[in-house]
Amino acid sequence: MINKKSIFLKDFLLGKFDYKSHDHFVQVDQKWCEKEIFLQQETYQAFFRMAEAAKNDGIDLKIVSGTRNFEEQKTIWERKWNANKVEVKSEMENARKILMYSSMPGTSRHHWGTDIDINSVEEEYFRESKGKKEYQWLVNHASQFGFCQVYSDPTKTKRTGYKEEVWHWSYMPLSHNYLNEYLEKIGEDDLSGFQGCETAKEIKIIQNFVKGIDCSCESLTREI
Repeated sequence: MINKKSIFLKDFLLGKFDYKSHDHFVQVDQKWCEKEIFLQQETYQAFFRMAEAAKNDGIDLKIVSGTRNFEEQKTIWERKWNANKVEVKSEMENARKILMYSSMPGTSRHHWGTDIDINSVEEEYFRESKGKKEYQWLVNHASQFGFCQVYSDPTKTKRTGYKEEVWHWSYMPLSHNYLNEYLEKIGEDDLSGFQGCETAKEIKIIQNFVKGIDCSCESLTREI
């Protein structure tokens, strides 16, 4: 059973901890990934069951991204921030461009060890026959294992925030609780220590992005 007193601390919600030494996190077996990836143990067990079921249907599922802490997200964010500077006219424009697909440090669901990117993070991959088949299997079966595509097509679900990410799947029995704790404990003043952090308030990053998930995923919040 998860110790809520320790796991719902602000530092955990913001990704400011070492998941490699955290009691609730485990390393993913290399048969399911091609690099070092850690997840919460319960998330990993659910993925394992899902991947085995997919394999029986001729579908191979691999994790291409799992837990990322604050510093790792900061590296991604600031690399894009600096690369965009020659093209954008303002810090707000820079932030919004990055936020099409990448989270500000301290706001990513990947901080919690509950969210995974499956098989690819490129839209083109899922337009091809193999990727289409894999995605359709996930659409049809992932919910049976507690996973939901939280960043669905915003034109169909009317959610706010990021563009659609067909590769991003969240283990809802855990992530639902963390989101609620995040909304209760974290404010935009807590988001600091990275380039462009001052844009968080004007963008209303928590309201428009942290909360910007497909509401239908809420049906999967029970234990699977």
